[in-house]
Amino acid sequence: MRYPIGVAVVLLQGVVAAHAQHVSTVSTVPVTSVRYVNGIMPTMDRRLYLHAILEQFEARYSGRGGEFRYDGQAWYGTDYDKLWIKSEGTVSTRGQFGGGDHEALYDRAISRYFDFQTGVRLDIDHGPTRAWGAVGVQGLALYFFELSATAYFSDRGAAGRIEGSYDIFLTNRLILQPQVELNLYSNADRARGVGRGASDIDAGLRLRYEWYRKLAPYIAVTYAGTFGQAADMARRDQQVVHDLNVTFGVRTWF
Repeated sequence: MRYPIGVAVVLLQGVVAAHAQHVSTVSTVPVTSVRYVNGIMPTMDRRLYLHAILEQFEARYSGRGGEFRYDGQAWYGTDYDKLWIKSEGTVSTRGQFGGGDHEALYDRAISRYFDFQTGVRLDIDHGPTRAWGAVGVQGLALYFFELSATAYFSDRGAAGRIEGSYDIFLTNRLILQPQVELNLYSNADRARGVGRGASDIDAGLRLRYEWYRKLAPYIAVTYAGTFGQAADMARRDQQVVHDLNVTFGVRTWF
């Protein structure tokens, strides 16, 4: 019986020695890349990040002419608090800048998938400038629909905007994206062609190929239309009420 006991003792000594060597190796890993603040290691959710995406950068063509449209946003901050910038607009073939609104928002995470946003919106294009206060939410709804709902307030009344989109992966790189944006107003604004109630909609079905993850060209069918009072104003001004376009563009982010 002495021989088996001696073997067990030798094996136990080997295991202990190997464990001691592993602990020694792990304990000597340098941590100089971590920056301490007042002697405390910062948590990862307090780091500052910058992200920007140009969701739409496209040329639209129909039988009545064409226009260029862009829609992008960027944010800077931590996982919980951010400064969020949004901007969109169109440029017609006559060089007229329209539909230009720009938002500066404070963004606060309120759940795993949604953020609360508040700030200001400025309508700046060829028409008269309008300023609004803004409050809303943005994030991922059930089944990962990207959703944004914002209410705006000014001395001219209230307004609302609902935006949604969804990515359908046909392959790992070929993605079909339906998208819609709807604008509503409590009061008409003749100078800006805005009608009371549901005023205008912009929608599209885009097929993009992520040739490079941060650069994806796409083709699309897009629609821009006005309703009710806004449509009547467009007809009186001899403008397009409903416009269906063939569209080419690129989506990029960093």
